[in-house]
Amino acid sequence: MIWNNPELLPYLLLAMLPALTFHEWGHAAVANYQGDNTAKVAGRLTLNPLAHLDVLGSIAILLVGFGWAKPVPVNPNNFKNRWSEFWVALAGPGMNIVLATLSFIILASGLLSQTAGMNRHILFSFFFVLLQINLALALFNMIPLGPLDGEKVISKLLPLRYAFAFENWNARYGSQVLMGIILIEMITKVGPFSMLIGYPISQIMQFTSRVAG
Repeated sequence: MIWNNPELLPYLLLAMLPALTFHEWGHAAVANYQGDNTAKVAGRLTLNPLAHLDVLGSIAILLVGFGWAKPVPVNPNNFKNRWSEFWVALAGPGMNIVLATLSFIILASGLLSQTAGMNRHILFSFFFVLLQINLALALFNMIPLGPLDGEKVISKLLPLRYAFAFENWNARYGSQVLMGIILIEMITKVGPFSMLIGYPISQIMQFTSRVAG
């Protein structure tokens, strides 16, 4: 895993920028398409990383491998229908999956083998890290704890009475539970998120290494 390899830290810092930026831009773009221009008015419908980066969330990525950017503001009252919020929530992790898929294709296609020695190493390392960080962000954000995207996705899939109870519990306790687990992860480097996210990612990265040679 890249967070145990200091040599990959510069690539992690670079890969964070598109991973977090496209995640939040995806939320803003779909929200705007679904009738809510709140994010656009707030200057978040942009690919400028400075508009999206969150200091604590970025530090969390460097320390434990997953984190967050500044949440995109939305006003559900402006949405076209009840499923709009579902698509807006799904858009962020969806963009991370798109970037991860593109990274895998570049690594597995052999395109990088056409570049010269040191450049090949640099490009391979960057796309390897970009693949891993986007997988981590996609999986982390789909955990059904507010304010993560997974909470909105799951609540729209539940029957109405269970959705209300789920949303009320998350409104009261979700963020506290999330921050508590993140603190445990930061201190111990072992926790449910590391196991839930780390194992599938390690399997994908091993497969990618074999395919890419």
